[in-house]
Amino acid sequence: MRNKFTGVGGTRYRPVRKVKVVFSGLRFAVRHDFAVAYKLVVSVVLVAGAAALQQWVDFVVILLATGLVLTAELLNSALEALCDHVETGHHEQIGIVKDVAAAAVGISIIVWVATITFECVRLVSVL
Repeated sequence: MRNKFTGVGGTRYRPVRKVKVVFSGLRFAVRHDFAVAYKLVVSVVLVAGAAALQQWVDFVVILLATGLVLTAELLNSALEALCDHVETGHHEQIGIVKDVAAAAVGISIIVWVATITFECVRLVSVL
């Protein structure tokens, strides 16, 4: 699809291609970033448990918390890679940008851990 801001790109919208790009990026992140991989595995196990026990609210809450933390992790990884590409040496402003991105990830991890802990306790009590 043609980008309305830059004027580059094709003229057709290709949703299948966009989905392929999403899974390609996720696959790369899971293979090369342990922080993404373990969060995805833990969440998939808990989501499967919630679905098996038909605890749909738990299922949705775990899914939302996982989406939040994975989005923050992926954006942080992309931002760090971009910063490292632009400036290979130490630069104070780039350090601040990386710190702020890491803070966003930290907040999302706190929310994810609290959610996962709460939902694990609830799912275990159902058993």
